[in-house]
Amino acid sequence: MKKAKGVEPIRWRGDRLELLDQRFLPDKTVYVSCRTAGQVAKAIRDMVVRGAPAIGCAAAFGVVLGKGAPQAYEVLRKSRPTAVNLFWALDRMKHAKSLRAEAEAIYAEDLAANHAIGELGAKLINERARVMTHCNAGALATAGYGTALGVIRSAKRKKISVIANETRPYLQGARLTAWEMVQEKIPCTLITDSMAGHLMSRGEVDVVIVGADRIAANGDVANKIGTYALAVMARRHGIPFYVAAPVSTFDPAIPDGSRIPIEERSADEVTGYRKQRWAPKGVKVRNPAFDVTPADLVTGIICEKGVVLNPDREAIRKLLAS
Repeated sequence: MKKAKGVEPIRWRGDRLELLDQRFLPDKTVYVSCRTAGQVAKAIRDMVVRGAPAIGCAAAFGVVLGKGAPQAYEVLRKSRPTAVNLFWALDRMKHAKSLRAEAEAIYAEDLAANHAIGELGAKLINERARVMTHCNAGALATAGYGTALGVIRSAKRKKISVIANETRPYLQGARLTAWEMVQEKIPCTLITDSMAGHLMSRGEVDVVIVGADRIAANGDVANKIGTYALAVMARRHGIPFYVAAPVSTFDPAIPDGSRIPIEERSADEVTGYRKQRWAPKGVKVRNPAFDVTPADLVTGIICEKGVVLNPDREAIRKLLAS
């Protein structure tokens, strides 16, 4: 099986799946070894592995470990609700003649799709552009190259720089995106989420690129919480707002963003971080992990099949049919 170069979030060892435990980054590099479908499902649920494409790849190997048993599909399907790549991968595995070959194909195809997205997206980025991104849509969120960060990696030759939003409450931008950019030696500035509008208003952002966990038939995009606000501010300041995602992230069965299930995660992620607590006990907490950005705020969607500018239902239909 062809492996990712550089950051390797997923490692298939034949009798087990090794997942880079992203909960410990950037402090240390630890791999979790999974030998059953249940262990893979727990790793997905607990955020050992995260990012829609990576979740899909992990789930496929989870089916292999579960020997295709109905219980394996069921436990994996219940692990997380928003990232459609999970369900896409499981449905694909159900029709596979060889489980291992199909899982390896899903992994390899994701790597190839990421590189294609990177090259297509890089054409949209100007020389020395200041690129803002939200959450982590990099190698850690995929088989090993990245969607939004794949575009950034491919545009590195243009001497771009990155502005990474910290992405509360789980800090994927601060912990993961910033770490990946340091590894790649791409200039990166970390900001808190609430600083984004200020930088835009001062003309310090040239383009915004984010990933996606599900794209509805009309082009509405579910991504990490805070993406919608970023898109609104980008529109206010005339800044292009791109979404980078593989075809497996499109869900033509969902008519629009209002039908996308939004995961609510533990209150502990909001009231503190790791062993540190900063909120008073007894306070009520909301923790939706995703929000939906309407298609009319999206300048374009970049996938391995091409770039859809001003996405709408018909444009998405033509893209998926091509």
